Amino acid sequence: MPDLSQPPWAEIAAALSGVIVPISIIVGVAFALVRMARPFVHGIVKTLMDREASEGTAQELSAVELTKRMSTIDTLGAKVIRFFVIVIAGLMTLREVGLDIGPAIAGVGIIGVAIGFGAQHLVRDYLNGVLILIENQFSRGDTVRLAGVTGTVEDFSLRRTTIRDLDGTVHSIPNGEITVASNLTRTWARINEDIQVAYDSDVPKVIRIIEEVGQAMADDPVWRRRVLEAPRVDRLQSFDESGISLKVLGVVRAEDRWVAAGDFRRRLLAAFAAAGIEIPFPHRVIVDRRPSLATSTGDPGVSAADDGTADDGTAGG
Repeated sequence: MPDLSQPPWAEIAAALSGVIVPISIIVGVAFALVRMARPFVHGIVKTLMDREASEGTAQELSAVELTKRMSTIDTLGAKVIRFFVIVIAGLMTLREVGLDIGPAIAGVGIIGVAIGFGAQHLVRDYLNGVLILIENQFSRGDTVRLAGVTGTVEDFSLRRTTIRDLDGTVHSIPNGEITVASNLTRTWARINEDIQVAYDSDVPKVIRIIEEVGQAMADDPVWRRRVLEAPRVDRLQSFDESGISLKVLGVVRAEDRWVAAGDFRRRLLAAFAAAGIEIPFPHRVIVDRRPSLATSTGDPGVSAADDGTADDGTAGG
């Protein structure tokens, strides 16, 4: 074994130690940071999600859903940290070896700027996707309104959201385009109806019938667990051209909002018909200037109709 204290081995050992030790330190620190990236991100995400679960919009999430969301965010955050650690460690290692990394750093900077300009929309999509996950704005199966499109969320990733509308059309929306996310199936929703009756109606009687219908619906075994507050008259909404409008409000489970409102209207229509309460409709005057009609009736050509219908060829006014 050569004596490292004698030339030329002493010079070689000194040169190697001047390179190996710094590189070893850089590699060791980088390795430690890479290993710590996932636990570090997990701790931050867990703190945020626990607070959201207890105080914010994640209260309705199950333990499985919370785990899935945390795992997705953990993976994304850890990959980003590892990428930067590896790039910085590689550049520091090249500098210790003696290579001029100035041009490399400049090139990386130029490439980074170019990628930043070209992929800024992609970066925005991913960042907005992370925020949607953390804030639990919506998830698969929810009915939402995003970027002017309403439908059911079929798929969600950090880059885009896929929803299917009522016609069956599938829309793929980049998450960066979502500025306002309206979740129509979050916990509860309202039956919100404006019921119009004629001016000569007995308003107290109308209110009593509406609330009886709402209570009967809430007591129905089909709706008992789905209606949270029976529909009732909240106020006299307005005096309209054709009649009086009453504001009716009720609370149901969010996913039943459309079916519940339809069944309430069906029940109310039957109750109004049984009680003889008129739902107003527009009345129109039909003017017919045909000579034959004026001659036969002795009238200058004006006839009244209250059903809104007329024969073919008439001019309505």
